[in-house]
Amino acid sequence: MPRGSSKTTTCDFALTVWAHCYKLSVYTLICGKTEQDAVEFVRNVRTALEDNPYINAAFGNLLNPKNKRLVCNSLELELTNGTKVQAISSTSSMRGKKFGNYRPSLIIADDYQGKADILTQEARDRKYNTWVEDCQYAGDTAVYRDGKKVKAATKLIVLGTLMHRDCFMSRLLKDNSYRHIVRRVIDVEDVDAYFNSGLWAEFKAILFNPKDPIAKDNAMEFYFAHAEEMRFDTLWPDKYDCLDLAINYYYPNPASFKQEYQNDISKIGEKAFHAVKTVSADELENNTFDLSILVCDPAVETSKQNDFTALCVASKTSNGFRWIRKGEIARYTFDAYINRVVELLEAYEDISYIWVEKNTYNGADVREIRKRIMEHDTLKRRKIEIINERQTKNKEAKIRAIGGKVDSGYIVFNQDDEPFYSQVLAYEGEGYTLHDDAPDAVAEADRLLETLKQTLPTMRVYDLSMLGL
Repeated sequence: MPRGSSKTTTCDFALTVWAHCYKLSVYTLICGKTEQDAVEFVRNVRTALEDNPYINAAFGNLLNPKNKRLVCNSLELELTNGTKVQAISSTSSMRGKKFGNYRPSLIIADDYQGKADILTQEARDRKYNTWVEDCQYAGDTAVYRDGKKVKAATKLIVLGTLMHRDCFMSRLLKDNSYRHIVRRVIDVEDVDAYFNSGLWAEFKAILFNPKDPIAKDNAMEFYFAHAEEMRFDTLWPDKYDCLDLAINYYYPNPASFKQEYQNDISKIGEKAFHAVKTVSADELENNTFDLSILVCDPAVETSKQNDFTALCVASKTSNGFRWIRKGEIARYTFDAYINRVVELLEAYEDISYIWVEKNTYNGADVREIRKRIMEHDTLKRRKIEIINERQTKNKEAKIRAIGGKVDSGYIVFNQDDEPFYSQVLAYEGEGYTLHDDAPDAVAEADRLLETLKQTLPTMRVYDLSMLGL
């Protein structure tokens, strides 16, 4: 089911409370993504059993924390009717869990997988195999005697959204031993075609007009003028608003929308970017930029099989758009790389930050860049801050996070830099793409433009006598 469709409330929380009030489950095990999720679930169950007047009137006091024989803590609740609710994180094993002589009679996995579980094939295999192997030993099979069922099998319920074509949830959908319910917010086969045609295509053009400082307001006005024609049916009309879904979820990040709301992962694991918006250098420079930076992701070797050095001059305008004013990938020697950095600083006089990836030269290039700036008659008068950081974040996640911004035209490229943006378009994921230098540089530029502030020039005060008056 899509995000926000009451999976946890209905099929996890309410179901568990109901099953234990009527003693339909003697021992329920809830598997959350993290331990904090598990603690929060147990807290909600405890609140319902203690504070709900209807439950108390019908079933009496099901919790008695004063009874030392009954466990009642942040992860386990033993009820007075002889049943138990326990929650664990997805990193904990279900094997060996017992309540007295009972194995879990109901196991619910709620958002059992996270982003870290889908980034590599190894991670996807590990998550699925852990579930399968745990299930074989955590629960009981049905027991029949003289043709009659005398003991029910453990029930398994898995809740979540699809995250990858080969993720844990996707594999369960292919397992015929499970019954499936799959729903999407908008009941159309191709949501991309829907939001990029007709009136919605006109809406998108207005929304992503980089020259319009109030583009979002004008797009909303267009929608309200054509609301009857543009409104569509949703899974839960009271919950999901058509304009909100489009303007805040689909257009900013189509890939995330399809995954989170449509359960459409057909493109996950394929290309991260499907289109780039390019403009001429003259049109690009005809903007007033609030912040400009130079991103440097150097490489050491210069042979054909090695990575490129990526250099990216990126700016931000007041409406939030990102402009890749110059993007280059080349195989430079150390000296040629330093020379090119200085040339770009000379060409783009509004650059106030240089970001340099530290993994390659461990700061040696930064020292040389500083030296060259101080030796330069013009550059030494400018206030340029150099940031030297190691790459520590997951590169795959960082690059895919800007997919929606690139596809929608929120990040605009210089049409003269075809080798650079072509490498961006070619990115298919870590382990599937030979070179990722350009998309990595763009992702880093987007992060920096979001977090850095414009460095104001230093103001100096002089005595009037210096004017010779």
